[in-house]
Amino acid sequence: MTVSGAIRKREEAAAPRHFLDLDQLDTRTLRIILDRSQTMKQARYGLPKVLLDRGTPLMGRILAMVFENPSTRTRVSFHIAMRQLGGEAIVLPGQDMQLFRGETAADTARVLSRYVDAIMVRTSSHQSMLEMAEHATVPVINGLTELSHPCQVMADVMTFEEHRGPIAGKVVGWCGAGNNMAHSWIHAAVRFGFELRLACPPALAPRADLVAWAGRAGGRVLVTDSAAVAAAGADCIVTDTWVSMSDKDGDRRRRLLWPFQVDEELMARARPNALFLHCLPAHRGEEVTAEVIDGPQSQVWDEAENRVHAQKGILAWCLG
Repeated sequence: MTVSGAIRKREEAAAPRHFLDLDQLDTRTLRIILDRSQTMKQARYGLPKVLLDRGTPLMGRILAMVFENPSTRTRVSFHIAMRQLGGEAIVLPGQDMQLFRGETAADTARVLSRYVDAIMVRTSSHQSMLEMAEHATVPVINGLTELSHPCQVMADVMTFEEHRGPIAGKVVGWCGAGNNMAHSWIHAAVRFGFELRLACPPALAPRADLVAWAGRAGGRVLVTDSAAVAAAGADCIVTDTWVSMSDKDGDRRRRLLWPFQVDEELMARARPNALFLHCLPAHRGEEVTAEVIDGPQSQVWDEAENRVHAQKGILAWCLG
């Protein structure tokens, strides 16, 4: 077979395993990914290094990491995950790419598919990420868009279950804006079978179509304008920064979100052993007080570390 024939054969092969949003995968698949993540974390801490060195299923594989916006946890966790699995990662900042200077996402995907084995993209445009996945012949992973952040919520579910056992049947209270993190929590509530209460100001509510999807899918998702309602008897309280990089109305958002700050009084409404989670970066004194995020119920540092382990499970699944 000629080289061009081999390339055509690869492009005509079965569709790549994309990781785009939690609602696009069934519960069994998501469980497989999380179980693999937990197994690899336990191996990392429980086995001699000489044995760990043999656990390199992605040897020779290369991940392209496309960043329209700055990143700490997504960039470092994916890079470390690939390295620990035996592969390599290439960082492609937005200012260095034609993608963000006029080239289409489709053309970028076609080219990168000839160079690398998988593409992780962090972009403000969910549609651009979907277009890339449509035209790529290698797996595309949603590292964050303005609509969702599925990799982070996989790490969040992993963190909860490490500390409190299966999340199914539990209650998670969200306090803050109905943003991309809230949307992925909606997906997770349906797929993992827990109750989700989203406390948001009406002007910053989650997308109505996602809430409606959850209802049709049998999910237990409540949207309220009361942080107290969301927190009452909850097993976990979650929040996020009030003003993201793409938000231009910071002062307005802060005024709307003050009643949703997570403080010790709000945590006291949850179960006594409730966890506090935050995807970071955090702004103490805004969405959460220092007493909560630095207190005994906070598991944000385990949560941040678990980005590495969750990413490993996602990469291993995407690349077979």
